[in-house]
Amino acid sequence: MGMRTTKRDKRFPLFFHDNPFRRLLTPPGRFAESFVDRQQTVADLGCGPGFYTIALAQRVGPEGRVYAVDSDRKAIRALKKKAADCSIGNIEARVASAADLSFIEDRAVDFVLAHGLLCSMAPRQRDAAVREVKRILKPGGRVYLSVAKGPWSYVSRTDWEGILDGFRVERKGARCFVIADRWAVVSRKVG
Repeated sequence: MGMRTTKRDKRFPLFFHDNPFRRLLTPPGRFAESFVDRQQTVADLGCGPGFYTIALAQRVGPEGRVYAVDSDRKAIRALKKKAADCSIGNIEARVASAADLSFIEDRAVDFVLAHGLLCSMAPRQRDAAVREVKRILKPGGRVYLSVAKGPWSYVSRTDWEGILDGFRVERKGARCFVIADRWAVVSRKVG
């Protein structure tokens, strides 16, 4: 009889998430400008050490709020230090799984960022995370989803299409970069 193995969340070194090369390829400020406005509420799920979080918090301003969620305690510590160094006080950083966002109220979030989150989550948690995204998203709110493909991803093409089927897809595409091969901007399905 073979041993059963349980897949666990994948983690990458913090430098992988936030480094000068990545900032050159995908400036976080430009990304934030594309998706959020002042006074909005944002959830950055799988935020890592805050590559996008800081830019999102600056964009929504002190009247806005950013929930930054990651299951890696070291990443959240690094994010809190960055926020303090930048005198940013509108980030609520939590060590938590995106499969349980019970600290965020229903329909409270204007924009959800799940960049590389779902492909890194253990498959048994992925469906719960997608349900939580739908639960916290305001009517009219949007979600940016991206997943990698290959050996570092738990999301197959079929899985990806199944995830998107639960939303109204506004835009989607693919990139040739190793990370975030497939992406989509989605919103709640009406009806």
